[in-house]
Amino acid sequence: MKRRKKTGAVIFIAFFFLFGCIPSLEDNSFRKEPEIELDLDAVRQRGYLTAVVDNTSISYFIYKGRTMGFEYELLKRLTDHLKVSLKIRLVAGIEQAIDLLNKGQGDILAFPLAITEERKEYLSFTDPHFNTFQVLIQKKPANWRMQPPQVLDKKLVRDTTQLIGKEVYVMKGSSFSERMKEISKNLGGRIKVVEDSASAETESLIRKVATGEIKYTVSDKTIAMVNSSYYPNLDINTVLSDPQEIAWGVRSNSPNLLQAINEWLKGAKRKGVFNVIYNKYFKNPRSLLARTTSDYSSHAGTKLSPFDDQLKAGAKQIGWDWRLIASMVYQESNFDPRVESWAGAIGLMQIMPETGDYFGVQNLWDPAQNIKVGIKFLKFLDKQWAKTVPDSIERTKFVLASYNVGLSHVIDAQKLSRKHGKDPTRWEENVEYFLLKKSEPKYYRDPVVVVGYCRCVGPVNYVKQVLQRFDEYKLRIDS
Repeated sequence: MKRRKKTGAVIFIAFFFLFGCIPSLEDNSFRKEPEIELDLDAVRQRGYLTAVVDNTSISYFIYKGRTMGFEYELLKRLTDHLKVSLKIRLVAGIEQAIDLLNKGQGDILAFPLAITEERKEYLSFTDPHFNTFQVLIQKKPANWRMQPPQVLDKKLVRDTTQLIGKEVYVMKGSSFSERMKEISKNLGGRIKVVEDSASAETESLIRKVATGEIKYTVSDKTIAMVNSSYYPNLDINTVLSDPQEIAWGVRSNSPNLLQAINEWLKGAKRKGVFNVIYNKYFKNPRSLLARTTSDYSSHAGTKLSPFDDQLKAGAKQIGWDWRLIASMVYQESNFDPRVESWAGAIGLMQIMPETGDYFGVQNLWDPAQNIKVGIKFLKFLDKQWAKTVPDSIERTKFVLASYNVGLSHVIDAQKLSRKHGKDPTRWEENVEYFLLKKSEPKYYRDPVVVVGYCRCVGPVNYVKQVLQRFDEYKLRIDS
C-alpha cells in the first residue's frame, strides 16, 4: 500500500464503502462496550481470527469455486501474517456487525468505516486505509447515449438545491442518511430523506435506481464506480461530501490486535500489496463484470462448477453436503477434469488408475466416471471409519485425511493416539497431532505403526482447507 493521499488521488485507492452506519445509542440491545476480554494472544491460541464482512458483490464472493473479494483477500493476507486461519461472518447491517464484534462473535470489523468521534466511543479504529466521499446515484435519461455531455448535464441533478421536494433513499442510520439530513437542514428541510431498513444494503438501493423503482440514493464514490459498470445507465458524478477517512474496526479492549493489524497494514502499503489487489478488482471493469455476472458467481448465480448436478447426486449416495464434496474437488483439481498430478492421479477428484481399476472404471478422464469413482472411494472410507469413529462430523475429517494420504497412515496415527492416552475418535489435537508426529523416528518406528514414515503436514492442511472452504461455500452457495 502507498501512504494515504488526499482528495481525488485517494479515490484511486479507496475501495468502496462509506458504509458509515451510526447505531442508535438509544437502542439498549446494541452493545456499545465489549462484553468479553479477547485480544491477540487469545486469537493466536485458538488459531483463528473471525472477521465480520459486509454482504456486497465485491468484498466477498465465490467465483468458479474460488473464494474471492477485495476484503477477503486483504483479510487472508492479514491472517497469514498473524499465522492464524480466517473465519468469516457475513452480515448486511453495520449495527449488527458492531454488535457481534462487541459480543465477541467477531474479532475485526472489515467494513471500511468512516472515522468519527462518536464511533470512537464504542470501537477502536485501525490506521486509515484511504479517503472517499459521497455521491448521488441517479438514472440517466433513456436516450443518454445520443446526447452530448453538456446537454445530458442539464437533465441531471448537479446541485443539491435541485433535490428540494425530491425523495432520496438512504440506509437507516448511515452516514449517507446523516449527510442528506444535514444538506436538507441547510436547505430548510425541503429534501425528503427516506430511510430504508438498517439491514438494507447500499447495492440494493443502487439497483433500484438503475431499474427505476426509486430516483435517488447515495453511495461512496468507489462502490458507485463499481456498480456503474453493472448498470451503465447510472450517473455518479454529483459529489455530496468532503473526503472522509476510512478504516477497519476492532473492540476497544483489543490493543494488541489493533497494533498487529496496523503493523501489517503499514507493510502491505509499503510493499504495494494493496495496489495489486485493487488493480485486480477495479482496474479491469470487463473482468470484474464477467466475474460478478457469471452463472458461476455467488453474486449472480447459484453454481460452483459445470459438475454440480453430478456432485449433488453423488453426495446423496453418502449422505454428505454436496458443497463439501465440491470443496474437495476444488482442492484436488480446481474443477479442471484434464489435470494429472506428478504421481499419476487423474481428473476432477484426482483418482489413481489402480483405484479406478478397483471400482471397475477405466476412463478416469471422463468427469462423470471420475466423480463416480471418487464417491465410491469416499463411501468406502466412510464405512471403514464408521467402525471406530461414531460421530459423523469427526468421521468426515478422518475420511478427508485418508482420501489425501491413504487409509493406513491415518490408522497408524489413530493407534498412536490411543497408545499415548489421546482420544482416537477425535481429530483436532488427537489423531491429527500424531499424524504430524509420523515424521519423527520416535513415532514412525513405534511397533504399533505399520506403514512407517509420513511427512503428513499435507493431509493435515488438506482437511483444514477443505473444511474452511466448505464453510465459505455455505455462506454464499445454497444447499
